[in-house]
Amino acid sequence: MQSQNKLFDDFVKLMNGAAGTFAGMARETESAARERAKEWIGGLDFVSRDEFDAVKAMAAAARDEAEALKARVAALEASLANAEAAGKTKTKKPSGPTAA
Repeated sequence: MQSQNKLFDDFVKLMNGAAGTFAGMARETESAARERAKEWIGGLDFVSRDEFDAVKAMAAAARDEAEALKARVAALEASLANAEAAGKTKTKKPSGPTAA
């Protein structure tokens, strides 16, 4: 009976060792896969989320500024057109016969 327990104990120790070895191999494989993925993604010139959000905010600000400048140019063009129209009516020569 003693020999069966020793055989069973040896088998359990062997299985525990194998399980630990497989767990270690799994961790190393996962770590290596992560490193490979980081290298691959790094070579594709992906940007981080923080960088993307910063550029997105800059683009939105530039778009808003462009819209404000468009409105300002339109207002200046309208005032210039009004000034030119007012200047033409004041400098318009009277038509018709003139006494000389």
